[in-house]
Amino acid sequence: MEKTQIPFPIVIMKEDDLFVASCPPLDIATQGETEQEVKENMADLIDDYLNDEDTPKPNIKSIQAISLSYISVPGEYSKWESSGHLIRQKS
Repeated sequence: MEKTQIPFPIVIMKEDDLFVASCPPLDIATQGETEQEVKENMADLIDDYLNDEDTPKPNIKSIQAISLSYISVPGEYSKWESSGHLIRQKS
């Protein structure tokens, strides 16, 4: 039987000294010290998830139907602080 590769959407964020990745369709997450490491960790975790006989498998259409959007949040915010945090301006 021919093997098929399926691209899974993942979201990667930097949190302090670590990279954190999540895979929304499977509701799983992992971390790594570098972006490459977190991608490798996620690939291993997805493989383990799909090979676990007790885990329900996602419908391929639900995986392909994911989109990423950015939304604007009303309010006035100051520029990023040196700490990297966004500050809401007080009225």
